[in-house]
Amino acid sequence: MPAHLTPTPRQAVEAARPLVLTAFRIVVGLLFACHGAAALFGVLGGTRGGGTIPLGQWPGWWAALIQLVGGALVLLGIGTRTAALLCSGSMAYAYFTVHQEHALLPLQNGGEPSVLFCWAFLAIAVLGAGPYSLDRLLATRHPAAEPSPQPTSTG
Repeated sequence: MPAHLTPTPRQAVEAARPLVLTAFRIVVGLLFACHGAAALFGVLGGTRGGGTIPLGQWPGWWAALIQLVGGALVLLGIGTRTAALLCSGSMAYAYFTVHQEHALLPLQNGGEPSVLFCWAFLAIAVLGAGPYSLDRLLATRHPAAEPSPQPTSTG
């Protein structure tokens, strides 16, 4: 390849950015949805030694529902910013109400997953879904209707 066509490191990073953002969103959403499915349905090892969280139990069942639905929405890239913000908030709540009472630092109180998910979803909420998402696909298939031209008055 001629030297003038070889991308610079900066150009290579910029070209990879949409793919990395998409992969990050998919992985984080999938892992979060798996946590919710495990807690709600007892799959993937379940929760609490293979069981499920009782229907409607506060806050565990509701957190698991947010994990399943929010994780799936982020994974697919549907309503990504809103879903990611809700997921981030739920993990902040989990950290401060469940983990922090045991010790100050996440390494001491077992809250590392909550902290990591909280910050990962906050990053996704700020950065958005990226170009490879169902939101983007649906937006390009159904562009907003063009406004009809307004009649002009002559007189």
